[in-house]
Amino acid sequence: MTASIEKPSNELNEESLHQLVGGVLQDLGGAFSVPLVQIGEKLGLYQALHENGPSTSGQLAEKTGFSERYLREWLAAQAASNYVSYDAASESFHMTAEQAFVFANSGSPFYLAPAFGAAAAFQGNLSQVTNAFQTGEGVGWGDQTQCLSCAVARFFRPGYKNHLIQAWLPALEGVVEKLESGAEVADVGCGHGISTLIMAEAFPKSNVHGFDFHEGSIEEARKHANQHSVPNLDFHIQEAKELPGSYDLITMFDCLHDMGDPVGAMKTLRSALKPGGKVMIVEPMAGDSLSENLNPVGRMYYCASTMVCVPTSLAQETGAALGAQAGEKRLQDLIVNEAGFSSCRRAAETPFNLILEATA
Repeated sequence: MTASIEKPSNELNEESLHQLVGGVLQDLGGAFSVPLVQIGEKLGLYQALHENGPSTSGQLAEKTGFSERYLREWLAAQAASNYVSYDAASESFHMTAEQAFVFANSGSPFYLAPAFGAAAAFQGNLSQVTNAFQTGEGVGWGDQTQCLSCAVARFFRPGYKNHLIQAWLPALEGVVEKLESGAEVADVGCGHGISTLIMAEAFPKSNVHGFDFHEGSIEEARKHANQHSVPNLDFHIQEAKELPGSYDLITMFDCLHDMGDPVGAMKTLRSALKPGGKVMIVEPMAGDSLSENLNPVGRMYYCASTMVCVPTSLAQETGAALGAQAGEKRLQDLIVNEAGFSSCRRAAETPFNLILEATA
């Protein structure tokens, strides 16, 4: 049945209106899917369907032990979203290789199920950010919704796991050789320490130190590290502008734009580099203008920036509020012209990440 829409006035372009409504309906379907994807990920439903092959809701219920009636509705919603596939003849559901790569394979670089958890966490910031719109004040990272840091860590993990050792570090001049022979590494703004642990495990001769100003994140990083036997790894509660020690490599993963005083932080990091040392800055992929960022990736990052990144920065000293879509030109200007590095270049990139190499 086709929904009837009251005929618009002559001032409206009917075709454009229908296109807009269609797009909004797509968005609403995605928004309504947030809790369902979280349920599917938490209960392992995508993995079970992928491993079991074509299954009816009853067969999946037998496989998983979950309620058939709930599974029937969940599967219908997933099929309507094209997150799983449906065969009407057999009344069964399955996952294509592409669907499994996005929803069932947690080791995939395009494993996007955790992003729905981040979207739910952003919703938890609603009242605080709404108030901040009126006051102009920030919302501290530690004051934001409780599950945010965990959701963000899970969202970034697939990218770090698939690119950090394989592509990003090799793109830096002479860095891998130093790490293999033994180097001092500081992972600044390490959060839950996923990137820190990856580097420590990959380069056992190097000492890798994680630093973050958020006590709760460092506690989680230490818990995570304790599950592994990695003697060359430690974590510290520390502001970037007060970084102790000297290092061959300093890394910053998706945190520079969140800082209240990114120039002051970069000046401190420059002073903490050993001769020939490098800073690797991983930031969200962005063009240098708003027009370049009006795309699906830019849209996602602008939304995250409004709900998390800008409020976090504005709650800190200076409150630079770069935003998640600052762009390469702005970042390079900050790093070279304002913080005093001799050079900054794009070393690598992914559809989601911009990787910069800064030299003192």
